[in-house]
Amino acid sequence: MIRALRAYVAVVDRVNLGLGRVMMWGIFALMGVLLWSTASKAMGTPSLWTLETAQFVMMGYFMLGGPYALLIGANVRMDLFYGELSPRRKAVTDCVTVVFLLVYLGILMWGGVESTIYAFQYGGERSPSAWRPYMWPIKVVMCTGIGLMLLQALSELAKDVLFLTTGTPDRTATEGPADAL
Repeated sequence: MIRALRAYVAVVDRVNLGLGRVMMWGIFALMGVLLWSTASKAMGTPSLWTLETAQFVMMGYFMLGGPYALLIGANVRMDLFYGELSPRRKAVTDCVTVVFLLVYLGILMWGGVESTIYAFQYGGERSPSAWRPYMWPIKVVMCTGIGLMLLQALSELAKDVLFLTTGTPDRTATEGPADAL
């Protein structure tokens, strides 16, 4: 059982670490779209596609980078009480609170899958804007990001369970934000 948990943690952490490091470069794609938008407006021929493309790129950046943020511990915590806890109590607290995260992500995934199915089912749902892009690509990215976040939350739970059972911290992919840079 312990070996299976460690293998799961290693695979999920490795995938999210790699994807997160790739997604770091997404900010440059967003900057490029916004730069083009500014330049095209300055030339007097504003592009129809830049606003929605920027929104789609930002959504991908956010959704696919979320599991990486959870992995390296860049998520926001209320350290008023948590910061003073012992490592063992932190692990117990995390085991309890991750249940709420999993429920929330499960509801998000359910809604995301339903919305994605709708986008495919009805002849390709399109945005109501002048550009009218198909909505299914961003909905697939959204579901992928939520799925990876679910897997990462389970990986964090597995790390806490391993710590509570073996007494040694199991940080397979990374030790923290400093290692990510």
